[in-house]
Amino acid sequence: HLVESGGGLVQPGGSLRLSCAASGFWFSSYPMNWYRQAPGKEREWVAFITETSVVTSYADSVKGRFTITRDNAKDTVDLQMNNLKPEDTAVYYCNTKIQGVDEWGQGTLVTVSS
Repeated sequence: HLVESGGGLVQPGGSLRLSCAASGFWFSSYPMNWYRQAPGKEREWVAFITETSVVTSYADSVKGRFTITRDNAKDTVDLQMNNLKPEDTAVYYCNTKIQGVDEWGQGTLVTVSS
């Protein structure tokens, strides 16, 4: 079970921090992703973090602006988003794959607009 929070309305250039709370599985054993889906577009991958945070990777569109972190003691994975742009407007989802099955939260809406 994954539950995202932290979305909202922010002006261009602003920042938001999204959080995803996990339950029902051994969180520290699974890599985690953030995805997003903009209106009228397909869902796209945003960021990835390994089980122990040793490796992170980012989509080119967010590299240098977004940072993914996790806290295995709290079973949470966060996405710090800085210098937000209107094109970052989307519903953001956290994700992992358990026994070959993608698990998704309900998403949290981020709107970047002046």
